[in-house]
Amino acid sequence: QVQLVESGGGLVQAGGSLRLSCAASGRIYGLNTMGWYRQAPGKQRELVAIITTGGSTTYADSVKGRFAISRDNAKNTVYLQMNSLKPEDTSVYYCKANERTWGGAKDYWGKGTLVTVSS
Repeated sequence: QVQLVESGGGLVQAGGSLRLSCAASGRIYGLNTMGWYRQAPGKQRELVAIITTGGSTTYADSVKGRFAISRDNAKNTVYLQMNSLKPEDTSVYYCKANERTWGGAKDYWGKGTLVTVSS
């Protein structure tokens, strides 16, 4: 079983920066794609950024040029550097990881970390 724990959320002013971290622990066979999603009150959870094992990345249009996702495979950790934050970025950010096993694959989710951007 895999557990994901996010950290780094908080309150920042518009234009500021935050760096989120998500560390995977537990019984890990191997991690595939990892990513960050966010969900604001009354809205659906949406993809923010994903990164493959090899480092290929995909970003939502709304964060391109401002956010950067990275990972440290040796530490089973994924990061999200958020720059030029806007009030619209306010949301709970969730970490997701896909684990590969001998019998298949499974998605895991963290509990989320709150990011609040003041205007």
